[in-house]
Amino acid sequence: MPTTFHRVGTGAHPVLVLHGWFGDAHAFEPIEPWLSGGIFSYVFMDCRGYGGMRAARGDYTIDEIANDALTLADTLGIETFSLIGHSMGGMAIERIAVLAPDRVRALVAVAPVPCGGIAYDPPTRQLLEAAAGSADIRRGIIDRSTGGRLPAAWLDWKARYSMEHACPEAFAAYFTAWADTDFSTEIVGRHPVKVLVGEHDPIFHRALMEQTYLRRYAHASVEVIGNAGHYPMNETPLALVAAIEAFLAPFGDR
Repeated sequence: MPTTFHRVGTGAHPVLVLHGWFGDAHAFEPIEPWLSGGIFSYVFMDCRGYGGMRAARGDYTIDEIANDALTLADTLGIETFSLIGHSMGGMAIERIAVLAPDRVRALVAVAPVPCGGIAYDPPTRQLLEAAAGSADIRRGIIDRSTGGRLPAAWLDWKARYSMEHACPEAFAAYFTAWADTDFSTEIVGRHPVKVLVGEHDPIFHRALMEQTYLRRYAHASVEVIGNAGHYPMNETPLALVAAIEAFLAPFGDR
């Protein structure tokens, strides 16, 4: 099945970029003008059920996202690449590194869901499950995940964008995928990893990443982005670009 995507840059270092639960291939749009297109070639992919793939049926699993990304790389003639994943996409890039370890140069996980999933208490889980059918619930989740500090108009836009660009069935299924999937025992652990988290993110914070990524990868580090919550691509786009490209630059000649 052809996967919809768009590319930014023509550089020799390919980077596959996977969006999160509330995004699509254009979720990183605020950072796109500031990317170093002469050095990197960023490929932003839609997961099934999102964006240009909104009508595409699937199993809506982490494995499916990973395999679709590998198929896209094959289609584009990309043999080795680095990876960026936000939130749910952060789990998916870890899966790609498990399935095709020799093709992955480095990983940048932005406010990621670790590969062991997240255990929520029953009330929180019920709220997250109900988000598939409610813009108001999605708005509340976005507000909490960014520290309750962002403009109301942006929260309205983000929730509305999510409703318009994600199939409800896929959105609901992906919650189970990222919350309940656990392949932590399969992690290869040799890849260089940079984990970027926002200082105002109440769940996906430094402590969680120290308990997961830093224990599973020999070459992992965590960086906290100031004045950001769960969506640094929207909240602090220039800081995010600087952090991503400073980390990925040494892996361009592979």
